[in-house]
Amino acid sequence: MGTLMALVGTTIGGALGWWLGARVGMMTAFMVSMVGTGVGLYAARRFVSTYLE
Repeated sequence: MGTLMALVGTTIGGALGWWLGARVGMMTAFMVSMVGTGVGLYAARRFVSTYLE
């Protein structure tokens, strides 16, 4: 379950980051997407450890 939640978190975080960064430019979208992916992974793992274990 943790792996699935990590996948969902990284997907949502990366997509949200890309959407926000695309307003400025392509390279900014890439950079913000990477940050969003990391934040999404952190949030998903924290959610799993708090509520599902």
